[in-house]
Amino acid sequence: MPKPVIITCAPTGGIHNPTMSPHLPTTPEEIAEASIEAVEAGAAIVHLHARNPETGQPDPRPELFHDFMSRIAQSCDAVMNVSTGGGLGMTREERLRAAVATSPEMASLNVGSLNFGIFPMAEKYSQWKHEWEPAFLEMTRDFIFRNTFADIEYVVKELWQGHGTRFEFECYDLGHLYNLAWLIDQGWLEPPFFVQMVFGVLGGVGADLDNLQHMHTIANKLFGASYEWSVLAAGRHQMSFATQAAMLGGNLRVGMEDSLYLGPRELTPSNAHQVAKVRSIIESLGHTVATPEQARERLGLKGAARVTLRRS
Repeated sequence: MPKPVIITCAPTGGIHNPTMSPHLPTTPEEIAEASIEAVEAGAAIVHLHARNPETGQPDPRPELFHDFMSRIAQSCDAVMNVSTGGGLGMTREERLRAAVATSPEMASLNVGSLNFGIFPMAEKYSQWKHEWEPAFLEMTRDFIFRNTFADIEYVVKELWQGHGTRFEFECYDLGHLYNLAWLIDQGWLEPPFFVQMVFGVLGGVGADLDNLQHMHTIANKLFGASYEWSVLAAGRHQMSFATQAAMLGGNLRVGMEDSLYLGPRELTPSNAHQVAKVRSIIESLGHTVATPEQARERLGLKGAARVTLRRS
């Protein structure tokens, strides 16, 4: 029997702006509610970013993470995965603040630098809710999302060796798989490894199913039985790539970080709607979805009791 499919939901991210959807969660209350609803719909993992509650701008402050993570922990048993990608333009130290403060079960880790271009999205809008939004998009025309070998080594040693936090290794291109293999060869990490293959971001590997097949083949050669793999695709490619991942025996990620839509020209009313849709697809294929506890077991996580949260 195929293993249950682990669904990750990324409810807000640091890419899309409030102008783009009235449903994008931005306050701690909204992010917590979106995460809880996603877990109730079938997600096992929630991949978390914070936003400034007043402006919706990506925000690294640990107190925001403590706020919504505590709310989530009180309402469900989700695996909470804290981003170390933060918001584009943040320093390495800013990107790590929340993960160091909360010592989560999981954190994301981008395993290579790339040109991360979201500036074309600005062409779709002529009016903005907040002044920061068009400049934030436009600056990525001349921007490198920095994840050097020194940066990656620092994060691994700080979070894995210091906190027992495991990683969602985000691989935006073929070379990132080899970067991860090099890290493993250094003896800095222990299996199982959770590899998130990312498609459709301008500057990374394109959203072509041949690319998915090839990256899956190479990952199998590099990591064998020591890894779990997952797929996310940006924008309109989200559901088709999620479906393909499930068909190939992998896991998948949805959420409004990656796409604001439920279908063609249809804004998703919530993250839970995306989770419910992909769960229906998974179950129609004859698969089941993993619970948070099943995800913890398969990914070798330390358990929710070892996460550092301010509980009311």
